[in-house]
Amino acid sequence: MSGQSITDRITAAQHSVTGSAVTKAACKATTHEVMGPKKKHLDYLIQCTNEMNVNIPQMADTLFERATNNSWVVVFKALITTHHLMMYGNERFIQYLASRNTLFNLNNFLDKSAMQGYDMSTFIRRYSRYLNEKALSYRLMAVDFTKMKRGMDGVMRTMNTEKLLKTLPLIQNQLDALLDFDANPNELTNGVINAAFMLLFKDSIRLFAAYNEGIINLLEKYFDMKKNQCKEALDIYKKFLARMTKLSEFLKTAEQVGIDQGDIPDLTQAPSSLLEALEQHLASLEGKKTKEFSAVNRATTLSNAVSTLSNTGMSLSKVDEREKQAALEEEQARLQALKEQRHKEMPVPPQSATASTTVSPSSTSGKSISTTATVDLFSVAAPATNTNSAPNLSNDIFNLESAFVPAVQSTPAISTSVANAWGDPFSASGCIDSVCRLDVFDMQPVEDVVKTTIASSAASKQTLAHHFSGKGEFLYILWFNPNLINNRFV
Repeated sequence: MSGQSITDRITAAQHSVTGSAVTKAACKATTHEVMGPKKKHLDYLIQCTNEMNVNIPQMADTLFERATNNSWVVVFKALITTHHLMMYGNERFIQYLASRNTLFNLNNFLDKSAMQGYDMSTFIRRYSRYLNEKALSYRLMAVDFTKMKRGMDGVMRTMNTEKLLKTLPLIQNQLDALLDFDANPNELTNGVINAAFMLLFKDSIRLFAAYNEGIINLLEKYFDMKKNQCKEALDIYKKFLARMTKLSEFLKTAEQVGIDQGDIPDLTQAPSSLLEALEQHLASLEGKKTKEFSAVNRATTLSNAVSTLSNTGMSLSKVDEREKQAALEEEQARLQALKEQRHKEMPVPPQSATASTTVSPSSTSGKSISTTATVDLFSVAAPATNTNSAPNLSNDIFNLESAFVPAVQSTPAISTSVANAWGDPFSASGCIDSVCRLDVFDMQPVEDVVKTTIASSAASKQTLAHHFSGKGEFLYILWFNPNLINNRFV
């Protein structure tokens, strides 16, 4: 069976109509396709666990409902999705799972629809037991052993004796449930079970790292314990040696299915002389006659054992650090791809046209300012050839062309004499201190007055120019008041 079934499409469409994006993503992650859940759906669900407005119980209940399906593919993928959220999702998710009385009740699950269903049903039952045990450990200790702080100042290394003797059996039970998955390389034949095996492999590394640090702390405290505590601690250490051997076989399977050799830690057992020293110390506390180790030999044996286990812990930590580094690089690559995609989707702004000479720099608002040369009205350079620029002015500013026609003002009359135009202060007909007396029957046509004005003004050009400091000032007067010549310099 390959590809999404009609049931998968109908279910996704139903949740699209109801607007439940979380439920839709959970259903898409648990389709009938014989492959692991798609990463985009898992990432979306992980993001939802970090959102405060997302209903975590509803998300978990959807996965529990999918786990009641009759198809081994859907059930297996529901377990994988739940495990993935327990590992990488917000802690609220595993807190809710730990608060439930029951999680996955799949002890009797069996898919009889296909031959492969019989084989996969066995691993589904084992896998569900591990997830139940993982949630139970969180309920009892309020901590996920795979996410505990490690190192010299870690949780297991600084734990007191009483709590340590209660915690180590819980780690042992969870590790037992994990190793009971017991899949051979020939049985990892499809993408679904391979995805589950990879999650179990990562959990085994982190879980055994916490287990190993707890044993180191136990050994350091062993010779200071009471008789009952020593007996219990010795039993824990013997089980630790057995589980280390079983974990080595599990890691060999991981190497055979294609996991990189650098991701597999090197497990080295403590010397056998340590176990003998522990047993003799307990026998001495019980009053039995045995060969006792000297204090020097016992300290040396203990130091060698702790050093060996510490090296194993460092190897486990390096694997975990490589995984974190790979995850960071993958996240950076995704961010870079997202930036490139956003950059491609951004519209290219249109290129602005060259600004004209009439746009002032203050109105450009930081845009490009035209570099077109401006026209200097006071310069005497040759006129520009561009017809769209300022009017063409002659070098001889006193040469008034015939095309220059001054605007006709609505004056009562235009005088033809210089004295009458400026007003004679000694005449009663002057227009300065007295009202001008006009003879309406003695008025000349405007055209004749203009011609007379232009002809008479030519004689007084040199005298008029003498009274100005330069041609620029006179041009300025003529440019902004062209009627001055006609009305004043006649």
